[in-house]
Amino acid sequence: MNPAPVQNSSPVASHTCTVTILFIFLLTLIHFNVIAQDTAKTKVILPFISPDSLKKVDSTSIINSLEHKTRDIEVYRPIKKRVNLITAVNIAGYGGSLILLNQAWYSQYPRSSFHFFNDNKEWLQVDKVGHAWTAYNTGKASTEMWKWTGMNNKKAAIIGGLSGAAYLTVIEILDGFSKEWGFSPGDMAANVFGSGFFLSQELAWGEQRIQYKFSFHRKSYGGPMLNQRADKLFGNSWYERMLKDYNGQAYWFSANLKSFFPHSNLPAWLNLSVGYGAEGMLGGFENVAYDNNNNIIFDRRDIKRYRQWYLAPDIDFTKIKTNKKWLRTAFHFLNAFKFPAPALELSNGKVKAYAIYF
Repeated sequence: MNPAPVQNSSPVASHTCTVTILFIFLLTLIHFNVIAQDTAKTKVILPFISPDSLKKVDSTSIINSLEHKTRDIEVYRPIKKRVNLITAVNIAGYGGSLILLNQAWYSQYPRSSFHFFNDNKEWLQVDKVGHAWTAYNTGKASTEMWKWTGMNNKKAAIIGGLSGAAYLTVIEILDGFSKEWGFSPGDMAANVFGSGFFLSQELAWGEQRIQYKFSFHRKSYGGPMLNQRADKLFGNSWYERMLKDYNGQAYWFSANLKSFFPHSNLPAWLNLSVGYGAEGMLGGFENVAYDNNNNIIFDRRDIKRYRQWYLAPDIDFTKIKTNKKWLRTAFHFLNAFKFPAPALELSNGKVKAYAIYF
């Protein structure tokens, strides 16, 4: 007896990526109009009295100390109007996208009681790495918004960082009530990792020394049968392929070298990145597809599925100094994506070199 048909793709991987890209775009627009302006952080001058001055009875020396020895202290004062605005934006952005996602996707499929679905072996885990990227960049964008309100960096990072995992948790729960899929513990773990990766850097260093990035190139599958299979799985448009074709995706940990070696002469914008991708995947678990009667309609188990590891230079756009607000906004958005550059690929025990890799 043939095994039951397997799902060829998970809605969460593609749809959360879609929603996240739209949400990040919304945030960058707000950043362009608002966040790029001066923050609510202010400076006040407070008197500083040295220990030596306190030992002296002569009041003149104390007065001189007050006049000539001062220090700047940055004070974070949340502005109520800004807090209310960002709260409303988050409610509208998160809540509205979830409602739209439910109406446009989950309502089209039969419901069921809450259940789990183990998809940890799907797509050689590229979809899981994508979930983590989504949580990381959602939390990062949200944190920038909360910083603009005047909230201190630590509190803003905690609220913003956790919001990414919280948002994706709701989507996982919706998956759990869909008969076609189910709540994926693997997806949930990836979401938590992405948010934790962002938050841990903010709390430890106060900055993102290692950026989590994404790149994509459209693949050509050669023969008519393979192209037809790819169109059915991943869509035909460039946009659909970018979101669904895991064979063309790569995810990168991009480390800023100057942040780790501050006394070096390295350019402030130079990064070194390590990437992960996979190849040969024409089905979620295997390169086989069945019809509703469990008859095999596609079988290319002869095509090897394998992992790919990359090493390449990269650019941290936020380290490029500019006074133009629109350019700073563009840099914040671009930093979620890997810059095309020469790269080395390790796969199947061999090393390949690329003049430019997307």
